[in-house]
Amino acid sequence: MQSGMKKFDKWTIEFVTDDPGKNPLMGWESSSDTYSELNLEFKSKDLAIEYAKKNNIEFEVIESKERKIIKKSYADNFTK
Repeated sequence: MQSGMKKFDKWTIEFVTDDPGKNPLMGWESSSDTYSELNLEFKSKDLAIEYAKKNNIEFEVIESKERKIIKKSYADNFTK
């Protein structure tokens, strides 16, 4: 299977939950911190960094790895 390239040109700010807990009713992991549900998307890395600095948000930049694409064909399953 080969994954698509959709939305690989966007940068995202994801907030980390500091205090995850267990929901007493269902037993699921939950938190009272609503920032954990929020993801912000930006067109460029510079815009994301500028937003984080402007709003005093601690951040870590995780660069994407260069993808090595190996083209495969369904017929290769039967010819080799």
